[in-house]
Amino acid sequence: MLTRYLIAAPVLLITAAAGAAPGEVPARLTESPLSTANLIETAAGLAVVLAVMLGLAWLVKRYVQLPGIGKGHVQILGGVSLGAREKAVLLSVQGRRLLVGIAPGQVRTLMVLDNEEPADQDFAEKLAHASGEPSQHDSGAVS
Repeated sequence: MLTRYLIAAPVLLITAAAGAAPGEVPARLTESPLSTANLIETAAGLAVVLAVMLGLAWLVKRYVQLPGIGKGHVQILGGVSLGAREKAVLLSVQGRRLLVGIAPGQVRTLMVLDNEEPADQDFAEKLAHASGEPSQHDSGAVS
């Protein structure tokens, strides 16, 4: 009988340590790291972290003006096509207006314009005035 107690005592201690009552199936001591629940939880956490990072990057790009990243001091005020691959573009560079000719492989400054013209003129009128030709509005006027 003593041998039965010597054999049963460690078994009872092990089942009590595993959290199971005598006669019950003992619970697992460790959970597999490759279980479906762990993989889904890890993937969901990764998706949340990536969404937060992409959202922050979009907010920084949209609302934060960092020097050297923005468009700078060059603005395109207008442009007109002069041929199949040539065009004239009116630029504003640090307060100065430049008329630039663009062709394949080259960009040339055609003219530097004064800054005193009204801002509500359209580009065709500005170009006609700068080149010395009468604008469409002037040619239809009755004297």
